Amino acid sequence: MTLITSEELGSVLRLTLNRPEKRNALSGELLTELAERVDQAADNDQTSVIVLRGAGKGFSAGFDLGGAPSRNAWADRERLRRNGRKLDAVWDCPIPVIASVHGFALAGGADLALHCDFLLIADDARIGYPPVRNLGVPPSHMWLYRVGPQMAKRLLFTGDSLDGNQAVACGLALESHPSTSLDEAALSLAQRIALVSRECLIGNKAVVNQGIDLMGRHSLSRLSRLEDVFVHDAPSARQFREEVNEHGVSYAVRQRDSVFDVDISRATEDLEQSGPNL
Repeated sequence: MTLITSEELGSVLRLTLNRPEKRNALSGELLTELAERVDQAADNDQTSVIVLRGAGKGFSAGFDLGGAPSRNAWADRERLRRNGRKLDAVWDCPIPVIASVHGFALAGGADLALHCDFLLIADDARIGYPPVRNLGVPPSHMWLYRVGPQMAKRLLFTGDSLDGNQAVACGLALESHPSTSLDEAALSLAQRIALVSRECLIGNKAVVNQGIDLMGRHSLSRLSRLEDVFVHDAPSARQFREEVNEHGVSYAVRQRDSVFDVDISRATEDLEQSGPNL
């Protein structure tokens, strides 16, 4: 089964993360295939816009850690570097990319959504980075550029997630829609953008993205990956991994998040079946 499905809708290419049984966890194989599909779209003169969404209950629950090697700082750093390079294929894609988020975009899933040019989200979806509570640092750290320093700290110092309306209010998302009309809204925006000549889209995206890169995006990402590696060996992270090994992911997440007095039932649903993807 392909990990990414695609539909050509005129000049719009719709790509769907296709691991619903794993809550679309971002394995190395999935990210590699996604980068390849994005590059192919960039080389196709008939494609002007990409819409990226997830199959099943949500966009993505995060990076798939099921195949991660035993803890070694150098191997860990290399894994993060490779994942970052694949996410950059989305950010660096010369044509616009729209993320259509329903259900959840958590941890690495949020990272992927934030590498897209636009984020459209369902009203009842949740987006955030809960692993900052005990596991590490967002390794690409797009949060600063999407919501500014104060709101980035508010989210990353608590691990709180936002619903669609909250994400729009703080500038993290462009639009929020009922889940039943989200696909239609994302396609409508993509088709409107596609009315502009492909060359103009490429030129204008290049200028804006270069501006963000001049603000230090690449350097900040390298620093974030190093800090993430350091925190992976912190006592809180080691304790979490021990709880996962002894009691399972769902139990470990509930133990971590219970003190925040939030409704985590949706965030932990099916975690035992899907495996670790935080």
